[in-house]
Amino acid sequence: MYKEYLGAIGICLTFLAYIPYIRSILKNEIKPHVFSWGIWGVTTLIVFFAQLSDNGGAGAWVIGVSGTLVTAIAFLAYFKKSDSSITKIDWVFLFIAIVSLFAWYFSSNALIAVIILTFMNVVGFAPTIRKSYSQPFSEGISFFMILVPRNLISIAALEHYSVTTVFFPAITALACLTLISLVIYRRKTLKYKCIQTVA
Repeated sequence: MYKEYLGAIGICLTFLAYIPYIRSILKNEIKPHVFSWGIWGVTTLIVFFAQLSDNGGAGAWVIGVSGTLVTAIAFLAYFKKSDSSITKIDWVFLFIAIVSLFAWYFSSNALIAVIILTFMNVVGFAPTIRKSYSQPFSEGISFFMILVPRNLISIAALEHYSVTTVFFPAITALACLTLISLVIYRRKTLKYKCIQTVA
């Protein structure tokens, strides 16, 4: 039963992270990059089904709920035209993600699928990292800070441990930590430059 409790905690943390984030998008306080969220939505949902096929159990349900909300944010980012600063390199990232998706489609191995989709998910971070480097105040890091323990809890809630079930949430937690560190660093750097300019 404790696995189900952990899964429930993971789902609660997911809503705790996403609901304020969605509210901030609607208020135009946060401008998510549509390419990143589109890639994340596709990868997260497919990994959810891959985890289910490998008996992931309650831990997989956390990823499933997350995938549904991520997809909703991708559509919201598109219709709100949140971040229109799409560059050539963003198209390259999207192309890599699509190629990876076709590679998964023609593979019948769940492990290969998860590795490819995790790679896609990390590629999805690239446009947001690029945007956050130049506009560090356009991204809310409290959202990603909740996702780190959420992913760790989803791992603990898994009913079957394998590379197939663990790889995606572990790498996603690491990617979130990387983004958080970058945003904090860039915010401090810009504040310091601003103080220096005023002085």
